[in-house]
Amino acid sequence: MRTHTSGRRKQALAAAAVVAALLSTAACGGGDGDSKDSKGGGGKAHAAGFDAGNNKVANASSKKGGTLKYATVQDADSWDTTRGYYGVVWNFMRYYSRQLVTNKAEPGKAGATVTPDLATSKAKISDDGLTYTYTLRDGITWEDGKPITSEDVKYGIERQWAQDVLSGGPVYLKNVLDPKSKYKGPYKDTSKEGLKAIQTPDEKTIVFKLPKKNSDFEEMLALTSASPVRKDKDTKSKYGLHPFSSGPYKFAKYSPGKSLELVRNTNWKQSSDPVRKALPDKITVTYFTNPDDMDNRLLNGEYDLDFSQTGLSPQGRIKALKEHKDNLDNPVSGYIRYATFPQSVKPFDNIHCRKAAIYGADHKSLQTARGGPQAGGDIGTNMLPPSVPGSEGQSYDPYGSAKNDGAPNTAKAKEELKACGKPNGFKTTIAVRSNKPVEVATAESLQASLKKVGIIADIDKYDGSQIAGIIGNPKVVKQKGYGVVIMGWGPDFPSVQGYGQPLWDSRFTLSNGNNNYALIDDKKIDGAFDEFTTELDATKKEEIAKSINHQVMEGGYYLPFVFEKFINFRSSRLTNVYTTDGYSGTYDFVNLGVK
Repeated sequence: MRTHTSGRRKQALAAAAVVAALLSTAACGGGDGDSKDSKGGGGKAHAAGFDAGNNKVANASSKKGGTLKYATVQDADSWDTTRGYYGVVWNFMRYYSRQLVTNKAEPGKAGATVTPDLATSKAKISDDGLTYTYTLRDGITWEDGKPITSEDVKYGIERQWAQDVLSGGPVYLKNVLDPKSKYKGPYKDTSKEGLKAIQTPDEKTIVFKLPKKNSDFEEMLALTSASPVRKDKDTKSKYGLHPFSSGPYKFAKYSPGKSLELVRNTNWKQSSDPVRKALPDKITVTYFTNPDDMDNRLLNGEYDLDFSQTGLSPQGRIKALKEHKDNLDNPVSGYIRYATFPQSVKPFDNIHCRKAAIYGADHKSLQTARGGPQAGGDIGTNMLPPSVPGSEGQSYDPYGSAKNDGAPNTAKAKEELKACGKPNGFKTTIAVRSNKPVEVATAESLQASLKKVGIIADIDKYDGSQIAGIIGNPKVVKQKGYGVVIMGWGPDFPSVQGYGQPLWDSRFTLSNGNNNYALIDDKKIDGAFDEFTTELDATKKEEIAKSINHQVMEGGYYLPFVFEKFINFRSSRLTNVYTTDGYSGTYDFVNLGVK
């Protein structure tokens, strides 16, 4: 559907200017929590103060009880621990799933480090770096009270091999443990031995045998895709409708796209879990079709926080900064927001056509559409986020995106159009999630600037909960003619492997649930990832990460918009609120409570 920009970009510019002024006021005072009680965000409760939960704990409390209320405009991609790939979904999954190791429940950088969960300690690693051994804790149980065994952990991981049934989630462990894809998955291989790379000598011991060492292996085991699944409770493609709990909460009711309710798992034992405090009695998620309505309901104190953790909408931000600034945090996220160019859609199979779009984009306008410097982030100049070792931030600016305050380089764009055989420009289609107003505004900004250099772009909006089968399906992308895909990405774990491999390594390209939207197939990039994964020296790893980022940018596969920041709301009744690098600068859900 063709979308006209009319007044939307003017609104975005005006909103960004207002937000900048209000943020300046917030930074200079009035946000210390000592002013009046918040008018909203939890009734009479006292707000903690502006940025009080940014890399530190706001409203520390161990009080149990009450209902923690999330609001959202988008359902999970899947609640199945094998299939979910949204960072916020992984964050939420820790309510009902546990792993051998998980991210520390701590603010800031500490939250990105790994700590024991189901296991008694981090791995015992052999001298050659190929064998990882864990012992399970006593007292770990499923929601029906049966013990969680090493076989359950193995089976949960083996489900990653059933991509024909369970597509969509990360496949790091699949690629590391079985690089030649010899194992056929637990549904096709029904032998007692199963995946040979994982051994379970007894119910409490699990051993991983790596074909070659991988310096990030334990970080992969901390992902929720390594959660145990009990074989007799595996409903395969329907598992996401009612996962069987290994954590402190269990599914009570779920109506896709409408509501979710978790209640206490009475068979979970605090003594067996060093990570989770399990403060609320109940956790609810309510879905909205209108983002502005959702923001208003949040600000009125009817809900505690936005499940999506992508920040308030432009109008919501303005209202919140005026009336509820003590309920706001302004963290740097680990995300980069960007456009990418699927090479299956002509003329973006030509590097010069891709570069024409990069040079022709108005980067300042894109930043403004995202919310400006404070609510959107710094202009993006490359594809490695600041939280990943090897990042050079804005100092690496191969297309001059941040120069001249982000103005487009029209002359270079026209040069590249000539070089790609399209001197008069061409037509294409931008794919964008319909339920993300900021992304739609970004698409409209890009549409307007590209038009000035002769690239005429229609905008096609799709349901964001259908990512895996739409932009994640290369056949659908080609059929729909999506030459530009707008998305964002944060690290699965803090390394170039945990950020860039699903995006840039050709071996991670999937037929459904694909994240290599550009369809990059570069043996040099694949080889650099191989070099990175076997390198143990931190300095050398950073250099390899830099080189991979440079190769990606030189290929013209991406147009970065911003190194993202956002303005997040927390209700006054929320306790133990803090942002964490473990989930890309969003709030850590696992130990939130309510007054």
